[in-house]
Amino acid sequence: MTSGTTIKVALVDDQLLVRSGFRMLINSQPDMEVIAEAGNGREALATPSLQQADVILMDVRMPEMDGIQTTERLLDPAKKAADGPKVIVLTTFDMDEYALSAIQAGASGFLLKDAPPEELLESVRTVNRGDAVIAPSTTRRLLNHMAPILKRSVAQADNSLMTAVESLTPREREVFGLIAEGQSNPEIAERLFLSEATVKTHVGHILAKLGARDRVQAVVIAYQTGVASP
Repeated sequence: MTSGTTIKVALVDDQLLVRSGFRMLINSQPDMEVIAEAGNGREALATPSLQQADVILMDVRMPEMDGIQTTERLLDPAKKAADGPKVIVLTTFDMDEYALSAIQAGASGFLLKDAPPEELLESVRTVNRGDAVIAPSTTRRLLNHMAPILKRSVAQADNSLMTAVESLTPREREVFGLIAEGQSNPEIAERLFLSEATVKTHVGHILAKLGARDRVQAVVIAYQTGVASP
């Protein structure tokens, strides 16, 4: 994000008090502002300004249309643009399967509703940058908590994920493991004594081989296949 650029944020949550709190917090920051709000998925899809947002904070459980369906429709691959909105799922520990479904629908990260304000703000900035979207500790904590569910989900699927992981070269497997730990490209480069450009190339190859949309989905695959564990 360049200096002077404001991150446009949209809020989708059926609890007015939650939206009000997020709005006040976000609007208090010099580099971000709330441009749209909706109380449920149907309202969100009917709000044109929502598509102009850089980042959408999306509650998972809402009346009429939940956050999973809404995320799927907003991020429909046929309509998705490279500069389209990125979704952060708002969830709690007792809704693991909802959160997993939302990530699989296209969300870029998790945020626990009881996360500290500074973590919410940093999550918005991180996802907006488009890099290291797994970095917020909430995502890693929630994925750790969800590991048994993730392993069950892959046990019921075919062997395509394991085959994809096995197709990685030794170096790609090494980079994949570090992505799963939540490390950014500069951190991986320093750890493996590589240039950032080389790491970026490896990451691109890994995502392509895994059929992963982004780093978050790659980390989910790492947990599903046992490459990463709590």
